[in-house]
Amino acid sequence: MDPINFKQLGLPAQTLRALEEMGFENATEIQAQSIPLIQMGYDVVGRSQTGTGKTAAFGIPAINMIDTTEEKRSVQVLLLCPTRELAVQAADEIKKISKYTDGIKVVAVYGGAPMDRQIMQLRNANIVVGTPGRVMDHMRRHTLKLNNCKMIILDEADEMLSMGFREDIETILQEVPEERQTILFSATMPKEIMEIISNYQKEPQIIEINKQQVTLDAIGQFYYEVPMGRKNDMLLLLLAEHDPKRSIIFSNTKAMVDELTTFLNENGFKADGLHGDMKQSQRDSVMGAFKGGRTTILVATDVAARGIDVDDIDCVINYDIPTNNEYYVHRIGRTGRAGKSGAAYTICSGRRQVYLMNDIARATKSEVIKLDIPTAESILKKQRMLKQAELISKMELVEELPYLEVVEELKEQGYSAEQIAAVALGMVYGVEESALPVIQMEKKRRKGDFIKIRINIGREHRIAPNFIVGAIAERTSLSGQDIGKIEIFDEDTLVEIPRSSEEEVLNAMVGCKINGLDTETRRWLTKEEMRARKSRDFSEEAPKKERSEFRKEREPKEKGGFFHREKKEKKDWDKKEKHKEGKKFGFADKKPFKKDGKKDFRKDNKKDGRKSFGRDFKMDKKSEKKGNFGRSKKFLFDEE
Repeated sequence: MDPINFKQLGLPAQTLRALEEMGFENATEIQAQSIPLIQMGYDVVGRSQTGTGKTAAFGIPAINMIDTTEEKRSVQVLLLCPTRELAVQAADEIKKISKYTDGIKVVAVYGGAPMDRQIMQLRNANIVVGTPGRVMDHMRRHTLKLNNCKMIILDEADEMLSMGFREDIETILQEVPEERQTILFSATMPKEIMEIISNYQKEPQIIEINKQQVTLDAIGQFYYEVPMGRKNDMLLLLLAEHDPKRSIIFSNTKAMVDELTTFLNENGFKADGLHGDMKQSQRDSVMGAFKGGRTTILVATDVAARGIDVDDIDCVINYDIPTNNEYYVHRIGRTGRAGKSGAAYTICSGRRQVYLMNDIARATKSEVIKLDIPTAESILKKQRMLKQAELISKMELVEELPYLEVVEELKEQGYSAEQIAAVALGMVYGVEESALPVIQMEKKRRKGDFIKIRINIGREHRIAPNFIVGAIAERTSLSGQDIGKIEIFDEDTLVEIPRSSEEEVLNAMVGCKINGLDTETRRWLTKEEMRARKSRDFSEEAPKKERSEFRKEREPKEKGGFFHREKKEKKDWDKKEKHKEGKKFGFADKKPFKKDGKKDFRKDNKKDGRKSFGRDFKMDKKSEKKGNFGRSKKFLFDEE
């Protein structure tokens, strides 16, 4: 699509002057399609990623439709945003666009700010930007009246719904006059958004940008796979490897935001945290420091980061896997803005998180590339090359060498030029010392070299792999690299160890306590080993004296028994002959039995009129179990 100049959109001269002052000449795709439709009075649904100019897409026509001839100003445009930061930034953007338009008064209302000050500002406002919760508060107080509202705009509508504002949004939409224009912008279109469109918009014009590609092409997407419990180390390596000038690290919880902020500051980085539990003054201070360059790293939750509008963010780091695909889209949309390229890195710990990352890539139709974990040596080498390039560029620009005389004097004292240069570089760049962690992924091992042991503690006991490795390495000669795969289940843990160290480990783990808990360690047999043990011949394992006489009578002589196989076959043949003659057999006596061992008394019952034997047998068997006197099975069988 060819770029469209703002002058082609029929905008007033005051607006064009403000846009030119802001550095905008051509409209983005979402702006070029939305502005004409909104100015014509249509309800519009815009689907576009974060950072594509959505604020100007609805802000420009909103400013132009304000009636500035009113004797007393009233709210004519209401803009709803999900967070305080986004509301403030949207209000600032609209103020810049309306800088040369007379009669425009923009007010931002949001939680955490003094209510009385907002009430005073609302008395003279015609454009209100706010969060749903605070807008509802003002409506209940009757300090915000929407009788003359001509346009309502829902920005980041999907995020507002995910934050639980649906009821508030619907209440506000019902209070606004029906003869209004409804504008909705969202990066995604879940079912709830479609319901709002159906219920509160009239024949909306739908604009979709990058429908086939949900994420921005200008953003490189990568992920690292690290062992469990090594995410912090990977974060240090990542920051040292790429050395971003300004970056955002995303976490899923507020507690983790505070923990990561402390960790990064302790390791020499300038980091600030941002989450919903902070006061508004704290949030403003953090954002001011980040935008001003006083801090280079911002650690934030998804909700808090929705209002961040900074164009020169080098990279986004997902410390935690986002809880849904929409969050991932919004996260990586913080970088690669204003036509610049960016990068998004995700740290995956364990195969499950790798699978989740692949699912996100498929859902967003993105190519997420797996990167190898950088080593301290490779990072130092890269840093050295950057320093060399910087040094070469400076030498090419410098015409005079003021310290050349000093170099000559040092050479006369016996120092070589190489020594002088090396020491001088050390004074400028510092001595190279690698304090970076080392992360090694577990290598695949051959099954024949390892066995498994079972330890009777697991996930329910809050056991981590490093606890197991530490316990084994402390008591045996094995190191952490010698230990293979560790599988932690709810109640137990399986650990691979070298077969040659089986006896040493089992003996050393007797009475071992892990995480303060008594443990028991045993050899774990695989299915193949269990099958082999079951099929093992008893005669080869047990001494002959332990074999019962009963078994000896039934074994052939080659196995220590008392009969030949031929005799056994003859005996079987005799049984078949007797069966042909109609004689029933079961036990060793000659009394009439069925094949199942029960005596046949049916003929005798007919003679003497006794009851059926089967019923008596069951009753006697039941009485025998209870311990009462009765005729036992043996007694009945011996009875004549």
